[in-house]
Amino acid sequence: MSHGTEIDNAEPRSSVRRVADRRFTLDIERLSQAKAKRTRRIIYIVTGLAAITLVTAGLSRLKPAAPGVDRATVWVDTVKRGPLVRQVRGTGTLVPEEVRWIPAGTEGRIERVLVQPGAIVMADTVLLEMSNPELELSARDAEWQVRGAEAELAKLKISLESQLLDQKAEAARVQADFHQARLQAEADEALAKDGLVSSLSLKVSRVRAQELSTRQELEQKRLEIAADSAEAELAVQRSRLEQVRALAALRRSQLEALRVRPGVEGVLQQLPVEVGQRVSAGVTLAKVVQPGRLKAELRIAETQAKDILIGQPATIDTRNGIVAGRVSRIDPAVENGTVTVDVQLTEALPKGARPDLSVDGAIELERLADVLYVGRPAYGQENSLVGLFRIESDGAEASRVQVRLGRSSVNTIEIVEGLAAGDQVVLSDVSAWDAFDRIRLN
Repeated sequence: MSHGTEIDNAEPRSSVRRVADRRFTLDIERLSQAKAKRTRRIIYIVTGLAAITLVTAGLSRLKPAAPGVDRATVWVDTVKRGPLVRQVRGTGTLVPEEVRWIPAGTEGRIERVLVQPGAIVMADTVLLEMSNPELELSARDAEWQVRGAEAELAKLKISLESQLLDQKAEAARVQADFHQARLQAEADEALAKDGLVSSLSLKVSRVRAQELSTRQELEQKRLEIAADSAEAELAVQRSRLEQVRALAALRRSQLEALRVRPGVEGVLQQLPVEVGQRVSAGVTLAKVVQPGRLKAELRIAETQAKDILIGQPATIDTRNGIVAGRVSRIDPAVENGTVTVDVQLTEALPKGARPDLSVDGAIELERLADVLYVGRPAYGQENSLVGLFRIESDGAEASRVQVRLGRSSVNTIEIVEGLAAGDQVVLSDVSAWDAFDRIRLN
């Protein structure tokens, strides 16, 4: 009985042990599977990170996509080699070489305008008439002063002539007395030799003759002094007369200037006054020019005017023909960013050329015999380093290259380095593509 019980008890124990062993085995399997999953997860993560790193590295090495540009919207030019004429251009006007500004000689009021602008005038043509009552009164007063001074001169001349005649008469009387005394002394000497006249009478005759000789010399000197004095007084009065005559002449000229004349032949260009207007002395009344003698005044940008020299050849486009000329003057001052350059024309002007006509001018700076050049970029200045897009051989793309520019002209510029003859470059403004080194031409 007990033996059977032990057997029965042994069977459940072995079942429990088997169950426990199975559970332990399952736990070990679960731990192994969890570890394997964890390992696989780590491997996946590492593999993913490595893939991301490789993709990122690969993408970073890729060039950015070139932007597309419509070829028709850009300016493309080809680099050339050959002679280059350097020029600068500017706009300006035709102006007369000789301009006569006619000022008002005195204050006055405009009474009549006889000639209108555009008319051909002679030197003595009366352009307008003015009035000035005060000046007319002053001119009459000056004339009366001249007449008074002339009367004073005539009166003084008569008075001095009378005094001079009295002095001459006195000198003549003394001279006569001297001659008579000298004859008396000579007679007394002859009689004294015969003893007919005493020695005392002879001495008296000699003394009287000597006295009258001295008086004669003094009277002659007085006569000369009187003549000089009279001439001096007359000179003073003549000077006063000339003074009032000059004043009268000035008043007459001022009065005559109320009838305004140009003084030269030409064309009346301006007459900036109206009837009834009162003007002061010195105010410009008219402008007269000679239309056949015109020059061009060009306004050149100050950045381009540094190489301009007097005597350089130039061409002036009047829009009705091109005329040759030479630089005759360079204004030393800069006004509104431009320098005024005068060009003297060496050829006849075409028909229709007139003062104040707008013109275009080109001044030739120099001629370069053999240089590399291209059209002037929109943003490139001479003697600078710029980036230009050079078109590749396939014509589909353009790459940025650094180009050193040299001397410039109106539409062209010298290439110092960076390009070769035959290269095609984009000259348009490429500031919108500064972030790219390549562009795609569509």
